[in-house]
Amino acid sequence: MSSAEKTRVEPASGGDAPPPPKPVPGGDSPGPFLRANRVTLVAGVVAAVLGAIVWFALPHEHDITSLWMFLFKLTPFVAASVAVAYLDQAWARRLRLPEIAVPACFLVFFCFFVPRIFFVAKKPGFELYYTVLTEVPFIILALALAYRLGGGKRGTTLRLCGAMMLLQLSGLEDLAYLTVNHHTDPAWTPIPKVWKWADHMKVFLGHYPTKGEAYAFITVHVILALAVLFVPARTVRAAWAKVRPGAARGGAS
Repeated sequence: MSSAEKTRVEPASGGDAPPPPKPVPGGDSPGPFLRANRVTLVAGVVAAVLGAIVWFALPHEHDITSLWMFLFKLTPFVAASVAVAYLDQAWARRLRLPEIAVPACFLVFFCFFVPRIFFVAKKPGFELYYTVLTEVPFIILALALAYRLGGGKRGTTLRLCGAMMLLQLSGLEDLAYLTVNHHTDPAWTPIPKVWKWADHMKVFLGHYPTKGEAYAFITVHVILALAVLFVPARTVRAAWAKVRPGAARGGAS
């Protein structure tokens, strides 16, 4: 092959080859850590501060005397849900968080909540109740974190947190306590006509619920949880636009 032919052939195999693809912005190359995780970091600090106030500064009691106090005790969970949902997945992969955070959540459950439950179960008072009441939101957040670290969507992460919290507040556990266990105490069997222990219902109703009111309370919360999980966001936006047309125009601008 002559030098002229080589000159003609070489560009066809090298010079005319398509250039390598450019990296996609926002792909697997994470941006600056603080910028990418700013919402997670701020919400995480807020959750830690509020959680410390709830655990260390407020009494560990069963009775709920104020709706505002009840709602305040939910604020650490709300902040932590936002922190989990806005976690940057590219940075999570780079920091190996799936291999670190998920076992860490298990160890918190296994090495803190489990031994504490065994310990406080022997003591009088409501410490056992309060410990379990704190453990359940932690389990919800751990499940949501595992979903997010596995590539789950931000919106779905928030939906999972909200729906599972609604299920916790629904009273399903109270109903399960009455139906799953084999009760022989007349105070618990048949199912009481008035649920005098359901403070989380009383704080909304203004009185301890009757059996029918408790069933209705549970049903409403389950329906709300299903709506949070499955109603499309566009349906919510469309309904909100009908209620507040001015807000929809303002958001579009």
